[in-house]
Amino acid sequence: MKYRKFGNTELLISEIGFGAWGIGGSAMAGNIPIGWGKTNDKDSVAALKKAYDCGVNFFDTADFYGLGHSEGLIGKTLSNKSDVIIATKVGHRLSSDKLIFLDYSKKYILTACDESLRRLKRDFIDYYQLHSARIQHLENGECIEAMEKLAEEGKIRYWGISLNTFNPFPEAEFFMNNKIGHGFQLVFNVINQRALPLLKVASENGYGIIARMPLQFGLLTGKFSKQAKFDSDDHRKFRLTKEILETALDSLEDIWNIPELPNTSKTSLSLSYILSYNEISTVIPGMKSVEQVIENTKTPLTLSKEILDKIEYIFNQRLSSVVDNMEKQG
Repeated sequence: MKYRKFGNTELLISEIGFGAWGIGGSAMAGNIPIGWGKTNDKDSVAALKKAYDCGVNFFDTADFYGLGHSEGLIGKTLSNKSDVIIATKVGHRLSSDKLIFLDYSKKYILTACDESLRRLKRDFIDYYQLHSARIQHLENGECIEAMEKLAEEGKIRYWGISLNTFNPFPEAEFFMNNKIGHGFQLVFNVINQRALPLLKVASENGYGIIARMPLQFGLLTGKFSKQAKFDSDDHRKFRLTKEILETALDSLEDIWNIPELPNTSKTSLSLSYILSYNEISTVIPGMKSVEQVIENTKTPLTLSKEILDKIEYIFNQRLSSVVDNMEKQG
């Protein structure tokens, strides 16, 4: 495992981190699935332990993943590991009628942080993130005040924001213009390259960058067919529609058939593509089993600029329209 510096912080993190949304298990907000379906906690704990043994020291979760269950599993499994770096998020909760509610009030963030610390069994959070806060929340200022207060109290070491999936620029520019925070979590992968122009400027401004959704809900692993079905408690049921599966899988063939590509798995290629950009601090594929950990932590390949340029060209020619359709689905 190789390690990269996280922006201008003192954090040295594994270039492949552990995305812990999936281990949160099944969770619903009304009729909307907010998890990945049913999981087995024994498998999840085994995956966390295996990842640590493979050199993964960066674990990314959120208080909304499994409505606290993901954080609880990490606390149960890794709280005795002093070299583990934990990132979690705040801002999503369920309303009184069990629907998704965005809450970036100072009062809520301060309370939610204490709850996360309790579940994680830690005295501080290494990297605390606003969970997809928008411009209006940042301009309100309460969330920023809360983060700065938590840092002053020693409850968090560094903080940042998990940016919008399809348009990360407004909130990132707000952070950079106001010189606040320490990092960005953003979607960047083979099929969604919209954030590419942000990588260099964010890095130059000293921000660490976490690449999330590196396998685009499994689309980039090669394991899905056009007939793939998802359970009713799996968020992919409404995100990966039949139309999106068909158009995405057809368009991705242009990527997989690039003649210069090395002989490797689609998963390895997808992770290697992201890590070919030095501005990326870490990539966080979801891992729910030991087998997934083994596959996702293989040593990344070095891809030539020629290959990177071809992948970018195919995105602009074919895949950008697929992302447009994904955006409509939410």
